[in-house]
Amino acid sequence: MKAYRAAILYFTGPAQAHFESDGLLVVGPDTEARQRVEAVGSYQALAPRFANVPTEHFPGRIIAPGFVDMHIHYPQLDVIGSPADGLLPWLENYTFPEEKRFAAQDHSAQAAIFFIAELLRNGVTTALAFATSHVESVNALFTEAQKGSLRLMTGKCLMDQNAPDGVRDETEQSLIDTEALIQRWHGVDRLGYAITPRFVPSCSEAQLRGAGALAAKYPDVWIQSHVAENKDEIAWVRQLYPQARSYLSVYEQFGLLRPRAVYAHCIHIDDEDRTLMRATGTAAAVSPTSNLFLGSGFFDYEGAERVGFPYGLASDVGGGTSFSPFHTMLAAYYVGREGQAKPGLSLKPQALWWQHTAGAARALGLEGVVGNLQPGCEADFVVLNPQVTPLLARKTAQAVNLDELLFAMIVLGDDRLVEKTVISQASGS
Repeated sequence: MKAYRAAILYFTGPAQAHFESDGLLVVGPDTEARQRVEAVGSYQALAPRFANVPTEHFPGRIIAPGFVDMHIHYPQLDVIGSPADGLLPWLENYTFPEEKRFAAQDHSAQAAIFFIAELLRNGVTTALAFATSHVESVNALFTEAQKGSLRLMTGKCLMDQNAPDGVRDETEQSLIDTEALIQRWHGVDRLGYAITPRFVPSCSEAQLRGAGALAAKYPDVWIQSHVAENKDEIAWVRQLYPQARSYLSVYEQFGLLRPRAVYAHCIHIDDEDRTLMRATGTAAAVSPTSNLFLGSGFFDYEGAERVGFPYGLASDVGGGTSFSPFHTMLAAYYVGREGQAKPGLSLKPQALWWQHTAGAARALGLEGVVGNLQPGCEADFVVLNPQVTPLLARKTAQAVNLDELLFAMIVLGDDRLVEKTVISQASGS
């Protein structure tokens, strides 16, 4: 066992944070030799019970749950900030040429090392990530995540049509490769497989049908794709499936909507789509920095809350412009203020933080496993230094309640705020 003393933030319910100004977090190994939370609460209440447990003290710091990123592209490190008129030109001119490079094992491995380090540096301890259509890219990312004990889900990108040479795959072989990767990696240590059709235009009916069959055969793997991000993309799907009620319904047709299915963006959807997501347990990965950067539109928070389906926050690097959860939470706040049918929604700081931790974990089917510091959760956490910059120190010192403290960190924070990232038995900075 080991204990950590600091101010501690954790969640007692949806968007309901609890803050101990002088807290104690006690962790210990479980039957799998994985560190889990044994106890959390005030130092005064817990210290006598754990008096013999070695304790590390972080005065002036805040221990909080590790962040959960629901949608990120590890092969797109080098296309962050590339200028384009919108999603489809950005894919054609930057993304696909870059992803071709991941056929090389050495390049995939180098990118995976940088990617995992960047996640940890920004306090992200769980991620659902896209690889490329190359098996090499998947193996490289899983290998590096396993070294660092990161909880990570990824998968080979399926794209057998409407894609250039070098990233386009072959239908039958792509499904054979997917199943082999599931059998090799899913459930190993903290790794999980995600069946990954890139998006409807990139996948033939046969490939989507095969993906659905694999999803039925392996019900505990994840599914990830994109839906309703961009109006030109939606028009393209309408041409390909003129009889479909909506873009989202195409995935339903092939058995790709269910718990542990995560669709990035979900911007241009209606209440029937939202009801379908709720009924099937399908989740949305909200990617505000990407949506703002590419001019795709705004996630409808009011609609999501009114109908009630699972969602959480995501960086969507490289369409997204930062690995930092603080940048993502701030962009989500902007979307709430300006992007709703009735502008002026003010997303509360605890709700924003929930969306990037325990709420995202719930949407991924990992509630009670990651994203929180309640007893039984895996001991993934960050140590935050709210005095790391002069302005942040000045602002947080004036906070009179938890919302003011959290919002100051959301607005003024970045990777410098994360002093240390601790993952199970492994730690990095």
